[in-house]
Amino acid sequence: MTTTQLPGRLAPLRVLHAARRPALVLVAHGSHDPAASAELGRLHARLRRARPELDIRLGHLGLNDPLLPGVLDELSGRVVLVPLLLSRGYHSKTDIPRTLSAAPHLAGECAPPLGPDPLLTEALADRLEAAGWRGEPVVLAASGSRDQDAARDAGTQAELLAARLGVTVRPGYVAAGGPSVAARVAELTAEGHPRVAVASYFTAPGDFARLAAAAGGALTSAPLGDHPALARLVLERYQSCVSRPARLAG
Repeated sequence: MTTTQLPGRLAPLRVLHAARRPALVLVAHGSHDPAASAELGRLHARLRRARPELDIRLGHLGLNDPLLPGVLDELSGRVVLVPLLLSRGYHSKTDIPRTLSAAPHLAGECAPPLGPDPLLTEALADRLEAAGWRGEPVVLAASGSRDQDAARDAGTQAELLAARLGVTVRPGYVAAGGPSVAARVAELTAEGHPRVAVASYFTAPGDFARLAAAAGGALTSAPLGDHPALARLVLERYQSCVSRPARLAG
């Protein structure tokens, strides 16, 4: 599946005609892995190439500079925060909105997490095919959360991917929640599938992606990274927020 084969949603977005377009702040979790920073840097660069008229910044919740509060301190006017998160949970519901509220000089809002979404389905399918997927059942490897909304979101994304691939897709988790990715691989193997694929449902490389790769699957796809569909989804989230009236952050 190539980018040109994606649905019509990938046609160029309408250029916003406001005198001053709101800044777009990508909000990443942060990671000690240099590969994560490099991958997010490529995503940031892709977005800037797609929308050179926008002020696009990258801020982290922890572990990496620049941290989100410092990025917000440098901005003025209206901003839109787009979390590079794939499901609802503490960061999207509490952490990010609280950080924005601590910047009362801004008029801004937080977009919802990126997942679940059909564009992520296309990115996941591309990554699996690139890893050598040939029709095996799939474990959708997600980070996991104690928040039940996160589990529901991962489950919905698994259903979307199953419909796209025409095979069984079950969510598994590498951190909080369960069942684990390894347990899901074992479950499918016990049901008679000699090969099970693991789809990395992460925005960037890091510890979670390594745990997914070590879970016993016959193959593991790369994280979503700077896939064009992920970049497109970020811009859709941004435009959806821009279309609504601005709200004061504080």
